[in-house]
Amino acid sequence: MGCPISPILFEMAMEVILKAAESSACPANLGGGCSMPPLKSFMDDTTIICSKEDETRCMLTRLDVLMSWCRMEFKPKKSHSLSIRKGKVDETMTFTVAGQPIPTVSQEPVKSLGRWYDSSMKDTRGGAETLELASESLVAINKCGLQGKFKIWCLQFMLIPRLL
Repeated sequence: MGCPISPILFEMAMEVILKAAESSACPANLGGGCSMPPLKSFMDDTTIICSKEDETRCMLTRLDVLMSWCRMEFKPKKSHSLSIRKGKVDETMTFTVAGQPIPTVSQEPVKSLGRWYDSSMKDTRGGAETLELASESLVAINKCGLQGKFKIWCLQFMLIPRLL
């Protein structure tokens, strides 16, 4: 069993780093008077949202400097970038961190929270995968030797939460 304090200390240190990097950036303009903070994070996963390419590069450089001060480093191969211009995916734009290129989502699709994201910006594949999983699971539940009320229990407490 690991130390219960370690994740809390890590998160506190990451929060200080992210606040220091965020202080030098302006909120991302989403249009229509909407703006969003330039950094979003959950534990060690960080998302940078910027309106302009040079702001993104500046934010990456700032984060890289701050991480090197803390004797930590990014793993660019585990990172992914997605650039959108005028509503379309821009595959020509590449970013680097620690001197290494960050792969784009069109080069390597990314799985986040159980869903795959690629450069098509469409969710049709996700819908097809969910439909396939539902049909296979329903057949498996039907073939098992349980009584009807237990099959319903499997559906309600196992399959439906998995599909959600």
